[in-house]
Amino acid sequence: MNTISQNNRVLSGMRPTGLLHLGHYHGVLKNWIELQHSYECFYFVADWHALTTHYEDPSIIGDSSRDMVIDWLAAGVNPGSSTLFVQSRIPEHAELYTLLSMITPLGWLERVPSYKDQQEKMKDRDLATYGFLGYPLLQSADILMYKAGFVPVGEDQVAHVELTREVARRFNHFYGREPDFESKVEAAIVKMGKKNARLYKDARKRYQEQGDTEALSIGQALLEAQQNISLTDRERLLGYLDGEGRIILPEPQSLLTVSSKMPGIDGQKMSKSYNNTIALREQPDEVVRKIKTMPTDPARIRRTDPGDPEKCPVWEFHQVYTDEETKQKLAEGCRTASIGCIDCKQYVIDSMLDELKPIQQRVREYQRDLSSVDSIINEGCEAARDVAQDTMEEVRKVMGLTGRR
Repeated sequence: MNTISQNNRVLSGMRPTGLLHLGHYHGVLKNWIELQHSYECFYFVADWHALTTHYEDPSIIGDSSRDMVIDWLAAGVNPGSSTLFVQSRIPEHAELYTLLSMITPLGWLERVPSYKDQQEKMKDRDLATYGFLGYPLLQSADILMYKAGFVPVGEDQVAHVELTREVARRFNHFYGREPDFESKVEAAIVKMGKKNARLYKDARKRYQEQGDTEALSIGQALLEAQQNISLTDRERLLGYLDGEGRIILPEPQSLLTVSSKMPGIDGQKMSKSYNNTIALREQPDEVVRKIKTMPTDPARIRRTDPGDPEKCPVWEFHQVYTDEETKQKLAEGCRTASIGCIDCKQYVIDSMLDELKPIQQRVREYQRDLSSVDSIINEGCEAARDVAQDTMEEVRKVMGLTGRR
């Protein structure tokens, strides 16, 4: 189900559990930077989410939150193009989470694939908590609060967006049928004009009677182009088009992102839990040390031994940092032992340092002016809360909680 006014809005967040590393930069931040040129982006510090796994020692959360925003800014996230905010400073998130929990079946949360996967991967932590079970629903509240049209995720996170769609659909089913809905729909159709009204009714009939999804798309596009109807009327007509009531909480779409190929210094995926990261703030001499001490093809015991690039963890870094022509040269040099591992690694070191240098320079600039960082966060929180308050006013009304002020 598409939305009209929010279909250009993107929502994404990161948990503040330590300094960001190159895996975050290549896997998330570069995508955020690209999206901000085409969408209305809301990016948030997911500190409540961090508590679901780090509740025993939350100090890292507070220490990491502002540093994480600094790293975002240094990497190129533009506060003039994106709204940056802290989740816990928007209390409406907790309220919507609570209200959605009233209608969400327990089985929906238990079947989210990451629920058992994360428990298996993080056996050192006690995750048998209500908060951990419910964190996918908190994610749904985050998304639905801003009526985001798109959520950038990897394939492993699509299930979370699907849960959000199901929750939104269930909410709209319960609460989208306002009094005199049919008569308000008919009045909105009249405002479209005779020709557009006829096209809309035809699209609705074809979709509901024949299951014609192309007709659904035609009807949605027709509504998007309408200038004579209000946002509320558009939402009514969207709901009427596919057989529901007025859309209170629009269903978001997954915006699939290319999986990060950034390896860790041990050849596994770069992750703090594997202790194999290179931080965005890593000192140059430490970057050199980490890359130079990386394992290579175990068959290359001596400098004169030929190797196989595909069996070398460093080769994964070349996929990120080295151009195709140089990679071919290095691969040939490895197989014929005409180039040594230290020389091969130097290409990665040089490229990585070139990438990190401007980011670290901007980090130092922001660290010297923390008041400007705090201003960016404060302004972002104010803007986000304005949106959140509007959403919650509508949610409370349809749920009969009109006594709230």
